[in-house]
Amino acid sequence: MTQGWTQFAIAVVLAVIIAVAFLVVLTLVIRIPFRAYEWPNDLASHIRRPLRTVVITAAIWIAGAVAFPRDGGWWSGVNEVMLVLTVGAGAWFLISLITFVTDIALGRHRGEIPNTADARRIRTQGLILERLAVALVVVVAVGAILMSFPAVRTVGASLLASAGIVSVIAGLAAQSALANMFAGVQLVFSQALRVDDVIVVEGEWGRVGEITLSYVVLNIWDERRLVLPCTYFTTKPFETWTRKSNDILGSVELDLDWRVSVDALRDRFREILEGSDLWDGRTAVTQVTDATGGLVRVRLLMSAADSGRLWDLRCLVRERLVAYVRSYLPEALPISRVLVGKGLSAHPEDAEVSRTNEGLFSGSAAAEQRHNELTQRIPVVTDESESDDR
Repeated sequence: MTQGWTQFAIAVVLAVIIAVAFLVVLTLVIRIPFRAYEWPNDLASHIRRPLRTVVITAAIWIAGAVAFPRDGGWWSGVNEVMLVLTVGAGAWFLISLITFVTDIALGRHRGEIPNTADARRIRTQGLILERLAVALVVVVAVGAILMSFPAVRTVGASLLASAGIVSVIAGLAAQSALANMFAGVQLVFSQALRVDDVIVVEGEWGRVGEITLSYVVLNIWDERRLVLPCTYFTTKPFETWTRKSNDILGSVELDLDWRVSVDALRDRFREILEGSDLWDGRTAVTQVTDATGGLVRVRLLMSAADSGRLWDLRCLVRERLVAYVRSYLPEALPISRVLVGKGLSAHPEDAEVSRTNEGLFSGSAAAEQRHNELTQRIPVVTDESESDDR
């Protein structure tokens, strides 16, 4: 027994030395040929701990297998533990490697870069693929660990006979979860929704912060978070402002008096846009879109590089134009007019005009008679008419 432990100690020391040497050589192989790049350092920081854990655990496991016979009673239990540790460390290493590859792939496609429609698509698809790969690694690792135990293998073999019934029950129980998962994959690869897209949903305006296999997180402009299931975006309409690009148009409307000088307003609007860094220089239009109710409606159309800049630009234009109208165009301020008259004139020409304005229920004696008959109105007899009858 003492000889076995001595062999085990020697084997462990040799295995650790070999493992450390292997790690050093691997690090040199990665860093020396690519010393001009930054990714070897990032790779080393991502996989250093899991790789060390895998190599050292496997080395100790091999050393124990060499020092002790496999048919030993106590070694079988240790062997199972070492198998679980090795598989778990291997899964940890694969997940770290997947994370590193995703970060490298998405490093050139950040959402902050202007005109990032393709960048948002690549980033969203990359994140979903990363989650799918991680989930697959975890499932395989857990399955491998469970199947390493003989009791679990026996139970698994007996369950295969009733796999059809189990699959039906599981499908019914997980119907909502599976629908959300497939909806999430559909959203990503159909490019209907991407991370960093600006959308309006349920009356809320915000930016897509995260897309998972079951839900979407919307970062509202006032720092709230709206969480919606993926199936919402595949079954209901929503408004997106960054489908093709970040460029967007917006307008400011002013209700002013008819005496407003539209040309002066147009010139001042142009001056405001040219003096602001928020305007992208694409669109600057001033139009009278309505003239009813004693007021004219002036619409000022402008453009910006993204929705955030457009909102600030609209507020700036509205504020500056209100101050300009109040200070330099007071005649354009909205007012209400009331015309007070004495009724119809007895002049023959006015009477002729009134006859031309006769209607079905007013404007003539026959029309008034029809009005009285339909409304059951009782004529009021005045004193003059009574004196005439006398």
